Amino acid sequence: MDGSVLGAEELSAALLAMEEQFVSDATAALAAAVDLERQATLSGDEGLVMRARLCRARMNVRTGEITAAAREIYAIQQWAAEHGDRLLESRTHAAAASVHQYSGDAAKRLEHSLSAVELLDETATHFMQIWHRARLADALAETGEMDSARLRYRQAEDLAKRRQQWELLRILLNNWAYYEFESGDVAQAREVIDRMIGHAETHGLELDPPTLHTVGEVQVAGGEFAAAEQTMLTCIARYAAGFVEHVADLASYRLTLARAQRGLGDVVGAQESLDACRELCIELELPAILVQVHEEQANLYAARGDHASAFTELKTFIAARESLRSQEREAQAQARQAMLETTEAREQAERFREQARRDPLTGLRNRRFVDEELPVLIARDPRLSVAVADIDHFKRINDMLSHDTGDQVLVRIAKLLETGLAAAVPHGFVARLGGEEFLLVLPATPVPVATGALDRLRQDISAHHWHDIIGDLPVTISVGVAGISETSPPSQSAVLATADRNLYAAKREGRNRVIAGTPRERLPRVYRDRDVSE
Repeated sequence: MDGSVLGAEELSAALLAMEEQFVSDATAALAAAVDLERQATLSGDEGLVMRARLCRARMNVRTGEITAAAREIYAIQQWAAEHGDRLLESRTHAAAASVHQYSGDAAKRLEHSLSAVELLDETATHFMQIWHRARLADALAETGEMDSARLRYRQAEDLAKRRQQWELLRILLNNWAYYEFESGDVAQAREVIDRMIGHAETHGLELDPPTLHTVGEVQVAGGEFAAAEQTMLTCIARYAAGFVEHVADLASYRLTLARAQRGLGDVVGAQESLDACRELCIELELPAILVQVHEEQANLYAARGDHASAFTELKTFIAARESLRSQEREAQAQARQAMLETTEAREQAERFREQARRDPLTGLRNRRFVDEELPVLIARDPRLSVAVADIDHFKRINDMLSHDTGDQVLVRIAKLLETGLAAAVPHGFVARLGGEEFLLVLPATPVPVATGALDRLRQDISAHHWHDIIGDLPVTISVGVAGISETSPPSQSAVLATADRNLYAAKREGRNRVIAGTPRERLPRVYRDRDVSE
């Protein structure tokens, strides 16, 4: 970045470019992400800040800071879910899948890859629609589910063609061919590669070194050694010309070239390529590729008829392979433990948050939850109704029996209110405001409808069999109802004040009734049991 301050639209565009680019230099991309995060913070737009944080976390994964990145990704994921940002949430799942790919947890990678696709909707970019499906296919292939992977690859391929995303199509076809090769289906890999090469020629795309390497590996596996040699020479030449992904890639390219040359019977050329590969492995500390060098060296000795050296080198290869596997298992175990700790910490935080928003006695939502959720509902639902319910003569129950008995009554009332409201208004909720007072929230329910439903609740409580708890003492409730339309401007304090006034009116009228309407403006509507004397 040049230090200039971007406007919100420019910043969003810059973030989109980073979200949908294939990074070759993770260190430089990390620096750019940090700068974008700084600018997003200055903008004061929390959504842009979260997008920038996710870009930085993705680059942290690429540079090896996996544990810290995992914590960041899960925090952003939670924010996106709470704020209904499906696209950001989808991107966080895609990023989490990458974390689990690095940690070696194929099952978790698949789980997050699937979530990334499930969260896509019509607002998702063409890149997301294609790439998230392609990454799900990669995750399926990683777990050995090649039939399911092929289905997803085909879906992604069709989308890429319809959206004319030619470079993206080349990359997903390369990945598809690689996993076919890894699964041992060389013929299928060759078919995908032929399609990829034809596609590249049609649209004037030059295959980059990683793609050429996949082609070369498949050609070697299929016995096409002359073609493979030419492919790998082109691959290395393009790498030298500036198609640089990772310096370590060059070692892999030289190893595949050595295999192709050995297949052609050029043991001298193969040894030269292998020696160059070995030097890079030692210089750059690449133990995984060095293990393969030992194996290829044993094959070269055998090709020259030096079976004693081949046997010695084979033993070196086996020992190095077992040592590498042990190191990989330990590294993966450490990464998984770090991820487990991160997940457990997140789940524990969510449990604590949930506990803090519930009443410990009744299990209902509490005042904290109400203060968080009710303003949001008021702002977006003009047909919202709320009610305050109070247990009639509750002090008498406590005084005549015991506070333990009173608690049992509270728990029973809470259950009756919650069950009854769920049946009448599935998306509503009940909260305990304190003592014997409860709040009932009824979304998309006009006051007349809400009042009728609440009166049926009141009748159910009055008719309930209470003998097992309090003997012959009656248990009834009084309820005050208020609608958002009755307050101007609508607010939590205003609507609760209106409901409270109606509750007090119900108490004054004799209790065990539901009152709706604002007493200051008009006579309330009264719903109560009809006395025999009437």
